[in-house]
Amino acid sequence: MSKMCFDFEGKNVLITGAERGIGLEIAKGFAKCGANIIIAGIMNDEFPNAEKLIKQEGAECVCVHTDISDEVSVKKMVNTVKEKFERIDILVNNAGINKLAPAEEMPLEVWQRIINVNFTGTFIMCREIGSIMIKQGGGNIVNIASMSGLVVNPLPQQQCAYNSSKAGVIMLTKCLANEWAEKGIRVNAVCPGFTRTPLTAKRLDTPNDPAVKKWIGGTPMNRVANPDEMVGIVLYYASEFSSFTTGTCIPIDGGYTCL
Repeated sequence: MSKMCFDFEGKNVLITGAERGIGLEIAKGFAKCGANIIIAGIMNDEFPNAEKLIKQEGAECVCVHTDISDEVSVKKMVNTVKEKFERIDILVNNAGINKLAPAEEMPLEVWQRIINVNFTGTFIMCREIGSIMIKQGGGNIVNIASMSGLVVNPLPQQQCAYNSSKAGVIMLTKCLANEWAEKGIRVNAVCPGFTRTPLTAKRLDTPNDPAVKKWIGGTPMNRVANPDEMVGIVLYYASEFSSFTTGTCIPIDGGYTCL
């Protein structure tokens, strides 16, 4: 029996927010499987390190400054990418932000910024890259949502804007999967659970933090995830192993949402 593996040789993969954290691990995962990587993000200072790590895997890597919440910025990025690559085979919408605030005190500008990046930005990226994929005869989109789009975090965590934005991404995924199925485009979503990233590391390393106790205590596997544990599901969604899979949303959360 021949060995089965993910093969993205020669595929062009565009990933937002892949300068570090989950996005960077996803980019490295695709690179190990032969893909060319395009990173669209705003952390210019992180570009050199991300590019170095991806090129160490033998892959081509291009980083383009992009604010996904800004339609003009996205269109400019798309034009830059089109000059270098003939097609975009896979889009991974990973970029996202969060800010905690009680709902009754949340400034409108904070709400709008989170929604604009996490939800509207994902839509803009899907629309612009989806249009390219339709013209080229197909493609694959993977949206990184969150288990917080499925359940309310404990305590509760005061992040109604974030949770709402990720719930929107899940429904957007289903809508686009339905609209674009006959156009050869599959759209799926991943819902990470609590994960150690540069944004959560400080809190995770704080002894006796009540939130961390809830995070771990409420997870059947009794730990948080590492960023590289999100890679396999993304590669699966983007591969031909999932050729009859679209419009789905899989939690990768150590069992948190099954309780």
